[in-house]
Amino acid sequence: MKTTDRILLSRIKYAVSEIDKAFLNSPQFLSGSLSDLLQCKMYLKDETQNPIGSFKGRGAELLVSGLGYNSELVCASAGNFGQALAYSCKKKGVKVTVFASINANSLKVKKMQSLGAKVILYGNDFDEAKSEAKAFAGKYNIGFVEDSLNIETVEGAGTIGLELLNLPSKIEYLLIALGNGALATGIAKVFKHYSPETKIIVVQARGAPAMIESWKKGEVVNLLGADTIADGIAVRLPIPEVVEDMRGLIDEGILVSDESIVEGIRVLNRYEGLRAEPSAAVGIAAILENPTLFSKKNVCSVICGGNLTEEQVQKWL
Repeated sequence: MKTTDRILLSRIKYAVSEIDKAFLNSPQFLSGSLSDLLQCKMYLKDETQNPIGSFKGRGAELLVSGLGYNSELVCASAGNFGQALAYSCKKKGVKVTVFASINANSLKVKKMQSLGAKVILYGNDFDEAKSEAKAFAGKYNIGFVEDSLNIETVEGAGTIGLELLNLPSKIEYLLIALGNGALATGIAKVFKHYSPETKIIVVQARGAPAMIESWKKGEVVNLLGADTIADGIAVRLPIPEVVEDMRGLIDEGILVSDESIVEGIRVLNRYEGLRAEPSAAVGIAAILENPTLFSKKNVCSVICGGNLTEEQVQKWL
């Protein structure tokens, strides 16, 4: 049994009233072409069709709604959370500084800057950037926001789960990309209450398995490195509180190869015209690698972001 439960269903419901409508009620539909290809009833939840091209706007909106004008924040991001925070902060006159890796997606960096964020590139990966961001915030006494630790990011993501309950068929397997954990735990909280029969399956890249390893062991497993094209979920230092959140909410974890992720990107583009970034294609990759598990089942995958650089488009599409 958990000693505490950070995630409250009442707060997820409340979040709907605080989130910009541009991020709510994203497209969700049965894909006939993918159903035929993958031999299952394939539903998609498309979080790419909003001002920042990812689901992160939901949590950022809720978080910033509780701030006063002329506040200041610091965060670390692989790109999507930084965009989300910059978008929400700009509307409220809040200054935001985002630390990102020197290897961060160039398109995401430019978008963060265009939304008004000050972007500082530091370290070889997200976790090194986050460490520096924390030190910076402490040195200058600025509020530090941590995606998935700040509970508003989880509650905002959970609103996706409320919307998915409106699909015409009960979902048997729900595939969710697992990065720092806000998306998976927020949605899972909703489904464990309203649709406990649905299996919540989190998916990570095989080259960055820290979160799934931590969930399986029930304790934080830190890794020295992460090696994957899926930058948005390339976590190697899990947040202890989130590992605890996952207990009792997640049913299964699947690791997939980068090769399968690329094929997932291509499949989503070819059959539905979607531009999914690597992190958003891991659910399709999981089906491609485990066709028997999902055969003839009602399956849904959350397409959590669509920020591809032109170089990535040329390389993969």
